[in-house]
Amino acid sequence: MKEALKFDLVADRKGMLWDLLLYVPTVVALASISASLWYDNEHNASYLFFFLTCFFFIAGFNRVFKTRLMLLPTSPVALTVGKTGLGLVQKNGTQLDLVKNLKYFPDYADKSFGMSGQDVTGKQWQFVFHKGQFESEEKFAAAQDAFKRQSQSK
Repeated sequence: MKEALKFDLVADRKGMLWDLLLYVPTVVALASISASLWYDNEHNASYLFFFLTCFFFIAGFNRVFKTRLMLLPTSPVALTVGKTGLGLVQKNGTQLDLVKNLKYFPDYADKSFGMSGQDVTGKQWQFVFHKGQFESEEKFAAAQDAFKRQSQSK
């Protein structure tokens, strides 16, 4: 790789709708089951379903607000793939450089991929990037290829 590749990310509103169609009914159904079991004096099972309700709510909230809409402060808004590693600019303006243990995780449906790595202090980070966050499918494919090469070279 001769020069650094830079990618600006955009909000993925189409993907957000699909995630809402997945997570909202799931959370409502799990909460309903939990309440029903509570009033049937099946408290242990109710606790389990309440835990699942909270888990899916947190996972859905994070997926929609951090990765799809990029509204949370630690959401990446720009990526740079260079010779020394992966650079990310977060929404709060913080520059994060992943320089060690870079790993690329492809999605078999080719709609998203994940990256993980350590920054200069040794803290482990992981991020998921969706096809809708890139300006075009060509930029998505270029980013995947660059990340794949970057993670294989380390």
